[in-house]
Amino acid sequence: MIKLFLVDDHQIMREGLRVLLQTWGYQVVGESADLTQALAAIQKLQPDVLLLDLHLGDRSGLELLAELQSRNMHTRCVVLSMLAQPNMIAEALRLGALGYVLKGSAGRELATAIEAAASGQRFLGPEVSAMAVQSFTQPHSADPVETLSPRERQVISMVVQGLSSATIGSFLHLSPKTVATYRSRLMAKLNVKDVPALVRLAIRHKMFEDGHP
Repeated sequence: MIKLFLVDDHQIMREGLRVLLQTWGYQVVGESADLTQALAAIQKLQPDVLLLDLHLGDRSGLELLAELQSRNMHTRCVVLSMLAQPNMIAEALRLGALGYVLKGSAGRELATAIEAAASGQRFLGPEVSAMAVQSFTQPHSADPVETLSPRERQVISMVVQGLSSATIGSFLHLSPKTVATYRSRLMAKLNVKDVPALVRLAIRHKMFEDGHP
């Protein structure tokens, strides 16, 4: 029996999913709306597959994916999200997600993605596959700053204030390695080569106002 863990910030969504998945013969071993709690629970419960929403209030499910990747954890991930954006799909796949299913999809698509992920295989539905190809083959015209999540802006603000990865990690409940991964990925995303360039960009876009906890 495949063991599942659910991360979604809507309780009614988690409750409905749990009932549906159990009728399909899966075992739902846990659920959470909080990324920090979810990481601790996943480490303890060792589910086979994580079903992960990407929009979690002011945080992003990509943070949890990055943390799982940095810790080399064996739980496979299927993203289950309303976000049908090529760049988000591409980023989730870069961070190790094996499946990406839109919440408007048919149930059989989700079941197929779960079975594939549990076997270590990738599954993307036709619509998601087309968007993933688009993200890798077409240049992005949108300003990358506009795509940053509140948490990504917070990380940038703390980096340009000179805080170390360890200090940032203690504030945000992330490992220093995950913070370093965040920083490298954000600099690449924003096309800046060093911290001085990142500082200039942060000043230009008023990112200092986010501060730190």
